[in-house]
Amino acid sequence: MQRVLNMLGLCARAGRLKTGLDGCEQSIKRQGATLCLVDGGISPASRKAMEDACRYAGAMLYELPPGTLGDAIGKPGRMAAAITDQGFAKRIQTLLSEADGKNAPA
Repeated sequence: MQRVLNMLGLCARAGRLKTGLDGCEQSIKRQGATLCLVDGGISPASRKAMEDACRYAGAMLYELPPGTLGDAIGKPGRMAAAITDQGFAKRIQTLLSEADGKNAPA
């Protein structure tokens, strides 16, 4: 899991990450982001909004352990992030699939 979080931090520093619920939803629906990550502490209503956006656009949605998303990207408290770069998205998906069974697609 640490490799996933490190890659998320790199993605954020490279400017290839949209954060926040509204930014993620727009990025998924309008800009073609193919991967959305949500924090395990996300509210049920916010999670449903992200699930609906991902279903609409055909994007993957993964849930990370509570509190890890914001820390990994340097913005504590963030509950959602969308990867806007296809290369980063593929690498993170690969790392998630290699991680233990705790990170099954949502």
